Amino acid sequence: MAQSDQFEKRLFDIRLTPLSRRRVQNFRANRRGYWSLWIFLIVFTITLFAELFANDKPVLVRYDGSFYTPIFFSYEETVFGGEFELEADYRDPYITELIEQNGWILWPPIPYSYNTIDYELDVPAPSPPSQRHWLGTDDQARDVLARIIYGFRISILFGLVLTLLSSVVGIAAGAVQGYFGGVTDLLMQRFIEIWEGLPVLYLLIIMAAVIQPSFFSLLGLMMLFSWTGLVAVVRAEFLRARNFEYIRAARALGVSDSVIMYRHILPNAMVATLTFMPFILSGSVTTLTGLDFLGFGLPVGSPSLGELLNQGKNNLQAPWLGISGFVVIGFMLSLLVFIGEAVRDAFDPRKLFK
Repeated sequence: MAQSDQFEKRLFDIRLTPLSRRRVQNFRANRRGYWSLWIFLIVFTITLFAELFANDKPVLVRYDGSFYTPIFFSYEETVFGGEFELEADYRDPYITELIEQNGWILWPPIPYSYNTIDYELDVPAPSPPSQRHWLGTDDQARDVLARIIYGFRISILFGLVLTLLSSVVGIAAGAVQGYFGGVTDLLMQRFIEIWEGLPVLYLLIIMAAVIQPSFFSLLGLMMLFSWTGLVAVVRAEFLRARNFEYIRAARALGVSDSVIMYRHILPNAMVATLTFMPFILSGSVTTLTGLDFLGFGLPVGSPSLGELLNQGKNNLQAPWLGISGFVVIGFMLSLLVFIGEAVRDAFDPRKLFK
């Protein structure tokens, strides 16, 4: 065990520069952020494979000596001895009985997908938590836990893609402003000030009401207004670094502006940029949740945490809906904020050279 630890430490020391090792140590020193990152990665990884944990189709079927994977492929019920050349409904007792006569069925831990309607409830929907539905059902008899798993995944994926795209645009705009300065900086700064002064939420609601909402259309609409968050940070770094002696020397040697910006100034600007990204991600998730809550977000029927909160508001007699949505969203945003604080500590220059 000791030899293994020494090998990992040696490998760690070889791959990372002294500055990078110091940053990793500062990140790990923030125990709350360090464990939040691990918890977030575990939960996010589970939700990435949501179909294996919550699905109304079996994970594996063995019938007549052969194996079938309904979660990946569609099979007609005639394959299992049925009568119709239609996709098998594995929740139908008739199909289940046919399969179990010559094999077995392996179901996911939660035998419901995000859009599965349970027609066999003992009480009217929304039904309270039970052994059949661990967190109850919503007002359309859909399993709440399954919708939370799928909703968590789509919220994080949406936030990650939006953060990445808006960061690319924001960094590029800030780099151009800060490096060239002068009239370019003045005009772009005035445009950004006007753009940031627009009532973003109202504009998003209006556009979402006009355009058919979908994952990508909503992503494009939100990116129009989310890219300004990093402009000021990158602009300040480029304004500071463009007059350094090594930058002047590079210009004198004939190095192009694009090479100077990308190779010599951008790495310095990325330090400040990375500290803001977790907070931009949490803001993106919050905005999507708010739009879904108001009914202007993802298409109707999509697994949405905001829509779950809206159902909790409309069904006060079913407190498990609002409580489930609040706990999951609060848990998700808390993890992202704690991770952001740890990243900020990792890149804090006051802690790097102690």
